[in-house]
Amino acid sequence: VQLQASGGGSVQTGGSLRLSCTASRNVLSDGAMRWYRQTPAKQREFVATLTSGGSTNYADSVNGRFTISRDNARNTIYLQMSSLKPEDTAVYYCNAFYGSRLYWGQGTQVTVSS
Repeated sequence: VQLQASGGGSVQTGGSLRLSCTASRNVLSDGAMRWYRQTPAKQREFVATLTSGGSTNYADSVNGRFTISRDNARNTIYLQMSSLKPEDTAVYYCNAFYGSRLYWGQGTQVTVSS
């Protein structure tokens, strides 16, 4: 499974961005996909998950501001990020758990300026 993440950029505090992660196959037919983020000072941290059954879960730090969703026809998940804060600045990665294996995409940089 190959994953392609996109949509990062630079915004000001309070702004919004939408990240996309497209898989080379329909992972969500029988798996789960997640978003993580990482800064140079921190370990990679969980952001949000979406299961094949449609369940979602969010890190406390983003709950209520970020929304994970999917487009099955495009094998794509999205991360809609709103009310962005400088502490959301990070490289964002998507991953997919499928066929008992974990796959990672390349990161996309999100920078939030105050």
